[in-house]
Amino acid sequence: FTKLKSLNLSNNHLGDFPLAVCSIPTLAELNVSCNALRSVPAAVGVMHNLQTFLLDGNFLQSLPAELENMKQLSYLGLSFNEFTDIPEVLEKLTAVDKLCMSGNCMETLRLQALRKMPHIKHVDLRLNIIRKLIADEVDFLQHVTQLDLRDNKLGDLDAMIFNNIEVLHCERNQLVTLDICGYFLKALYASSNELVQLDVYPVPNYLSYMDVSRNRLENVPEWVCESRKLEVLDIGHNQICELPARLFCNSSLRKLLAGHNQLARLPERLERTSVEVLDVQHNQLLELPPNLLMKADSLRFLNASANKLESLPPATLSEETNSILQELYLTNNSLTDKCVPLLTGHPHLKILHMAYNRLQSFPASKMAKLEELEEIDLSGNKLKAIPTTIMNCRRVHTVIAHSNCIEVFPEVMQLPEIKCVDLSCNELSEVTLLENLPPKLQELDLTGNPRLVLDHKTLELLNNIRCFKIDQPSTGDASGAPAVWSHGYTEASGVKNKLCVAALSVNNFCDNREALYGVFDGDRNVEVPYLLQCTMSDILAEELQKTKNEEEYMVNTFIVMQRKLGTAGQKLGGAAVLCHIKHDPVDPGGSFTLTSANVGKCQTVLCRNGKPLPLSRSYIMSCEEELKRIKQHKAIITEDGKVNGVTESTRILGYTFLHPSVMPRPHVQSVLLTPQDEFFILGSKGLWDSLSVEEAVEAVRNVPDALAAAKKLCTLAQSYGCHDSISAVVVQLSVTEDSFCCCELSAGGAVPPPSPGIFPPSVNMVIKDRPSDGLGVPSSSSGMASEISSELSTSEMSSEVGSYGLR
Repeated sequence: FTKLKSLNLSNNHLGDFPLAVCSIPTLAELNVSCNALRSVPAAVGVMHNLQTFLLDGNFLQSLPAELENMKQLSYLGLSFNEFTDIPEVLEKLTAVDKLCMSGNCMETLRLQALRKMPHIKHVDLRLNIIRKLIADEVDFLQHVTQLDLRDNKLGDLDAMIFNNIEVLHCERNQLVTLDICGYFLKALYASSNELVQLDVYPVPNYLSYMDVSRNRLENVPEWVCESRKLEVLDIGHNQICELPARLFCNSSLRKLLAGHNQLARLPERLERTSVEVLDVQHNQLLELPPNLLMKADSLRFLNASANKLESLPPATLSEETNSILQELYLTNNSLTDKCVPLLTGHPHLKILHMAYNRLQSFPASKMAKLEELEEIDLSGNKLKAIPTTIMNCRRVHTVIAHSNCIEVFPEVMQLPEIKCVDLSCNELSEVTLLENLPPKLQELDLTGNPRLVLDHKTLELLNNIRCFKIDQPSTGDASGAPAVWSHGYTEASGVKNKLCVAALSVNNFCDNREALYGVFDGDRNVEVPYLLQCTMSDILAEELQKTKNEEEYMVNTFIVMQRKLGTAGQKLGGAAVLCHIKHDPVDPGGSFTLTSANVGKCQTVLCRNGKPLPLSRSYIMSCEEELKRIKQHKAIITEDGKVNGVTESTRILGYTFLHPSVMPRPHVQSVLLTPQDEFFILGSKGLWDSLSVEEAVEAVRNVPDALAAAKKLCTLAQSYGCHDSISAVVVQLSVTEDSFCCCELSAGGAVPPPSPGIFPPSVNMVIKDRPSDGLGVPSSSSGMASEISSELSTSEMSSEVGSYGLR
């Protein structure tokens, strides 16, 4: 080992520092992170050539004075230990340019310690409990360019002392004010705090990126307009009511994110602006400035969804236009047919979302002029047809028009690039096809068209599509009794057209008197969600035979599922939420109980009396209990907020190599269903990252059809900016007073309510490489899940798992 330059001894349960490594004179990199070290020996002082020393994830509280002999040490990792202050010996390490001490126990930051380290540039102090900064001098950290103070307890921050800071992270603190004096500040991140005031003087002329989102700001200070190098400004999720007109005149500003505020209007008369990306979604805008699209001739992206818009401004007053707009999102407004002609002023438009407006028609002559269009979503309007001139849009690959009144199948099958067509929840009666299907067509959804009848030849042709969905004839409930629950679901592919989510639906679980629903999210992998979809219903059925205690059988189901993932779950993982409806075990003919269990960001919310009642818990780093547990197990939270750089969830199925830091034990909650319970929603990470539970409940409360409700949630999430795979299941409830008050009624000899049957519409899907029953899920009695080998490798799974789903 005399010539060894790099040595990795991490994750070895070392209780004592290996003294033998100190005798390797050539060693330049040493990693002993994620062990159980409580001290570092003085002998390390002889390692004169060491440049990188990683001690993260141990139990260290101090460092030996001999460390000062490491004159070449440039990177020192001390994150997730038990330091209460910056060790004094670090002041003598003059070559260190990066210091990582996140996840320690520091309550006070002594800036003098950093001043005595003249070469340091990057300091990471995330996830401590820092409440104040102590400085004896002003303007003395000339060398620090990046300081990360996210997830601390700071109440104020006087940045006069950070004149050379280029990047400052202060998200998720308790900031009330932020006073910044400095000409050299290049980037400011102050997201997720509680800012009410942002005063800066003099103007930071080198500021290029500022993120003050998720605070309590009520206005944008004038000095922002004067920042000559400001390119990106994120002020989303605040309480801002007005934007200064001069902001749009800033010649350097390229990206302005002002969504989720209280803007009633934008500056009325604008001069020419260089903004390329403008996001003003989720405000209270009644209109956009009349000259916005004429003056913003650099605008490529505009999202004004979730406002109260009734009209659009013109892009030009003549036949000539300078518009280079490529993406336009206007979903969830009050736009009418009068807006459609104005779209022709944007000849380079590639993506157009106008879902859930008041459109009754889309003139053929206007559609013909959108020749560069690639994706269009017109769902949730009152359209009776898609114009035949869509044939002029030769680049279109996605047409989404569910939840309209479309009666005639559009000419989309003649588009050479078409990949995805969603015409669900319409009034189609027949489908007219050419002899051959489009070569690139992958997905076609025709569910929710009760009048649709397909002949054998057409059905045989459509069955060749990789993912084809259509209603199958329903047998209904033999007793003719009303349904107690019914469901609808939808799924959408994410980046690279991969579907990394799956849904589970068993309306007649076990003895036809229960139901089971689930949503599974693999983030970037398709294997784990498919395994969960195929297996968890059988496991739950087996656990129900052992115990009737809701928490016990749900927890056991997740633990057993973890084992059955086998090798596929060693390096891969997935979030999951299960919802089980069952009768009272003491009174099988009586009341219903809904039990929800979840890990990761898949969650459930129940609508009770029109208000959301969350039944899940999101296990992420912002949860103090989980962060404490992570620290106890000596895991590391990387700068992107992930456990050991793998997953942002602390409880999830799979990723067994991260155990016990990441574990599969779910959050379990049970509620007795009442007549006031209208429906509940199961959703994947992509859904809940885009919509709050309040917004989701409000969006679908008045949608009578469960399928249409699920489709709406998915469409809203995509228009609001979600690029992940999405899965949404909506289960509508009809709990009667009789079933809720069954105990009293049963005593009087009343007949218990009938058990639910299989409710229309059931979905018949042809999915290549996936099961074709129901949602692609075997019934709980099929035995298929038990045949899945727990030792099935990831590569073997990849050959079996296809991706499916529609936007």
